[in-house]
Amino acid sequence: MSNDIAIKLENINKTYVIHDRGNTIRERFFSLFSGKGARKLKALQNVNLEIKKGEFFGIIGRNGSGKSTLVQIMNEAIPPDKGGKVTIDGKAMRLALGMGFNNELTARQNIMINSSVLGLSIKEIKSKMDEMIAFAELEEFADTPVKYYSSGMKSKLMFSIAVNAEADIFLMDEFFGGVGDQNFKKKADELFHNRFVKGKTIIHVSHQMDSIKKYCDRVMLLDKGKVVKIGTPDEVLAEY
Repeated sequence: MSNDIAIKLENINKTYVIHDRGNTIRERFFSLFSGKGARKLKALQNVNLEIKKGEFFGIIGRNGSGKSTLVQIMNEAIPPDKGGKVTIDGKAMRLALGMGFNNELTARQNIMINSSVLGLSIKEIKSKMDEMIAFAELEEFADTPVKYYSSGMKSKLMFSIAVNAEADIFLMDEFFGGVGDQNFKKKADELFHNRFVKGKTIIHVSHQMDSIKKYCDRVMLLDKGKVVKIGTPDEVLAEY
């Protein structure tokens, strides 16, 4: 693989087998082991793609088009069908708002646990703790269980944690956009653009076309597991 390629996908297919379980325990048992009543769902069909290092690459498509399945394959969380090959140059990490979030814990406790999972050392987390709480505008609620937070407060905390993750490649599944009020959105947008994106390879899965158009260098449109088009945001959004 070329040194300037971060992710290369070759002949990626993904097929799920769905069983019709029937109405009784007996029917469910025999359908599972006999294969009768099973049907195949092709989530991805012959996807080939190269994403360059430092590129901001968008993936769009309707619900059920295969976007999240493709991200999970890129993250090596699930394997492609036999014959498919995934090559990744660098440390890849999937980000989605709320991943690993525990509503019973306080903001400080969630920051400690989630930041550790995202690659920060205990020393780094402690040094950034106050900064993350202040950025999320939660100074008065830092030691309150987040189950008492509003959805906006939770989103701010999730975003503040996630943007401190350590990786070369970020797979963002509906991660960015719609966080907090207008003032926070502006602040978050500046941080995202000036610190988080710089020097990173970003794969951005989203239904929010504004962020796709604003940030992406190239975009891929998926439909029923097939690649419809890859090109500039303007080209692909027109097709979409």
